[in-house]
Amino acid sequence: MLATFFKKIDWWIVLTVFPLLSLSLTTLNGFSLSGSSLMLRQLVMIVVSLIFFFFLAFVNFSFIKQSRIIFYIYIFSVALLVALVFVGSTTKGATSWFDFGAFSFQPSDLIKLTLVLLLAKYLARRHIEIRSMKHIFITGLYFIIPFGLIVLQPDFGSALIVFCIWFGMILVSGISKKHLGLLFATGFLVFVLMWSFGFKDYQKDRIRTFLDPLSDIQGAGYNAYQSVIAVGSGELTGKGVGYGTQSRLSFLPEHETDFIFAAISEEWGFVGSSLMILLFLILIVRILLIGYHTHSNFELLFAVGLAMYYMSHVIVNIGMNIGVMPVTGVPLPFVSYGGTHILIEFIGLGMLMSFRNNARSLYKDNSPDVFLR
Repeated sequence: MLATFFKKIDWWIVLTVFPLLSLSLTTLNGFSLSGSSLMLRQLVMIVVSLIFFFFLAFVNFSFIKQSRIIFYIYIFSVALLVALVFVGSTTKGATSWFDFGAFSFQPSDLIKLTLVLLLAKYLARRHIEIRSMKHIFITGLYFIIPFGLIVLQPDFGSALIVFCIWFGMILVSGISKKHLGLLFATGFLVFVLMWSFGFKDYQKDRIRTFLDPLSDIQGAGYNAYQSVIAVGSGELTGKGVGYGTQSRLSFLPEHETDFIFAAISEEWGFVGSSLMILLFLILIVRILLIGYHTHSNFELLFAVGLAMYYMSHVIVNIGMNIGVMPVTGVPLPFVSYGGTHILIEFIGLGMLMSFRNNARSLYKDNSPDVFLR
């Protein structure tokens, strides 16, 4: 029984994620929200997420690869994004959450994982003919619907992650250089249109501040400027746990979520932040290796999409923390405070474990494929 347990879990992933969780809890210690300890609240959410992870790892989750099931999950996820318009909770100008009192839920986290599933299914069934522009447009339609709904919230950070997942999976699937150039041209046109009609003033300010971070230190550039100060003040070995002045004295806004990398860098220094980046690199490489050794294109593409999910979060979050990318409000996986994103991150890993454990089974899907044609 014990031997079976150890075989079901990829311990490289577990031993990579647990130090990240420890860094999160250590940094959150001492912070509170409405009189409640953030560390304790985060610990509860981690335990719940781990239960989901181990449960999925031991369950044959292959049934979810059926076209109908994936399509229904996608429709449900999009419906949640639409429902936000009517019953969503608005925080800091963005209507991105369902507030249930004791806890809240962010549908954009669910749609990211759902899109990975959907694209893995679609591209796996058409890996030979994917060079046809028709399939690029179809996958683009699946991506653009949630992308547009997320932009309307507005949540530019999550919209950027959705784009990265779609673009990364399309790129790996074998798109031609001609079509790639067309995509870039289309993306540029979309950006121009969004700048003219879609972006809010504060989002434009963030992009302007990205181009010149010191242009508005007391305004739009304040968060990025304080974050850069926090990262730099940590120097080589940091100020020590609990001694980060930028975060502990509240000079650094959102130090428990968007800017937790800066808070960790201040207390753990270059050594601690470099170790954290190394752990993320090991996690992403391990996910890709698991996908490479599976027996079907679906599992391989799912692993690629999942790796893209984590990688885009890490790059965007750390990039904005060190002042080389706009501030977009993207959490750092397994580290930033918050329940929804950690739950989805562990569910994604649990599904990967399930696919890996059942990879020796024949890949069969006799369900009608009308929804994904």
